[in-house]
Amino acid sequence: MEHNKGNYSNGVVKGFLISAVVWGVVGMLVGLIIAFQLVFPSLNLDLPWTSFGRLRPLHTNAIIFGFALSIVFAGVYHSMQRVLRTRLFSDTLAKIHLILYNTIIVLAAVTLLLGYSQAKEYAELEWPIDILVAVMWVIFTINFFGTLAIRKEKQMFVAIWFFMATVIAVPILYIVNNLAIPTGLFSSYSIFSGSFDANVQWWYGHNAVAFVLTTPFLGIMYYYFPKHIKLPLYSHRLSIVHFWSLVFIYIWAGPHHLLWSPVPDWAQSLGTAFSIMLILPSWGGMLNGFLTLTQAKEKVQTDATLKFFLVAITFYGMSTFEGPMMSLKSVNGLSHFTDWTIGHVHAGALGWVGFMSIAMLYYLVPRVWHTKLYSEKFANWHFWLGTLGILLYVVSMWVSGITEGLLWRAVDSSTGELLYKSWNYITDQLWAMRLVRALGGTLYLTGMILMGYNLYKTVQLSPSRTKQA
Repeated sequence: MEHNKGNYSNGVVKGFLISAVVWGVVGMLVGLIIAFQLVFPSLNLDLPWTSFGRLRPLHTNAIIFGFALSIVFAGVYHSMQRVLRTRLFSDTLAKIHLILYNTIIVLAAVTLLLGYSQAKEYAELEWPIDILVAVMWVIFTINFFGTLAIRKEKQMFVAIWFFMATVIAVPILYIVNNLAIPTGLFSSYSIFSGSFDANVQWWYGHNAVAFVLTTPFLGIMYYYFPKHIKLPLYSHRLSIVHFWSLVFIYIWAGPHHLLWSPVPDWAQSLGTAFSIMLILPSWGGMLNGFLTLTQAKEKVQTDATLKFFLVAITFYGMSTFEGPMMSLKSVNGLSHFTDWTIGHVHAGALGWVGFMSIAMLYYLVPRVWHTKLYSEKFANWHFWLGTLGILLYVVSMWVSGITEGLLWRAVDSSTGELLYKSWNYITDQLWAMRLVRALGGTLYLTGMILMGYNLYKTVQLSPSRTKQA
């Protein structure tokens, strides 16, 4: 399955791995700043460029499209060459992809800080940058399917199917939701309006979670997890069932973001129904990962990378249960617009996506630079810093969110009036929990910086760099 190792394209893989570390640290630093802004508002500095409203979309875009997509592109370009036993279709296209991608991220950061935004969740970028995103994805798609066309291994491992779902679905979602009428260089109006616009937005927004933060990371799990423990996947058949059921069900779950809204009740109920159905394929994938691990469970105590894989799969299972539960109208009436939603999002982002990305980085960086990890001890410290950071973050947001929802809904039984009419009073009650959230984020970012140093020292150990020195 891995013949002609010297004939693979690793340059672009290295470029995206470096991008992942850089944008991961930058995006999480911005996230930490806005977490502390919610605790200490003076940190907004009374400047438009450093206000929460400007930094928050910068944080989400840097993490989702800077950090996570860097991991996806690195994982796709590296793994598909191995499982298909062929070099990339075009090294030139891959290099253009890398350069254009990082150019887009920089343009996104600058324009968001300057206040240019469509005000759509995960789709804030204005139309000139959207066009660049479309061009970049076309380049990626040509290279992806071109490599498939020239493959030497005819049977496609399940990871390729998950990657293919991302390659096909993302441009459909992104283009439809960003259809707009330009009114200036950095201004436009969506062609949709009202509740229809909201429905299209959350068809896109939820499926950005599906096809950017779920399917490609499942492909990464299915390839790199068995490779790391040097054992076969527990069940290839289960992984195929996982793929087809997931991609069919996920696409319909978006309306659960619009419960209790003017969107038709049948659409809300449809979103809830498909959200509950999502538990089955999601947990099938989680169990496949756990059952694969049972073949090498004795390695968990000493292998930091394996610990990251294990906790990532655990959080995948937790998030894909919590999300459907929050889509039930009775639960959503309490949770929506509260910190509970933020806790749920970050359980998936920090636990599932973050730890799966980190595991892949620890596995892949030493291999593409042909050396060993600089410090296993630092990797273990990173694991415990990250895990404690996630727990502080998520638990504090659960407590804060439920508290917030109950305070909003509290009613004086004798008068029927709200008991807590002051927004300031409710915000004051959440202060301590939000401080704990910020401290959890501090631990997680500290672990990321430690990883950056560990990987930098690992690259310095590369034989090619040693010879140059």
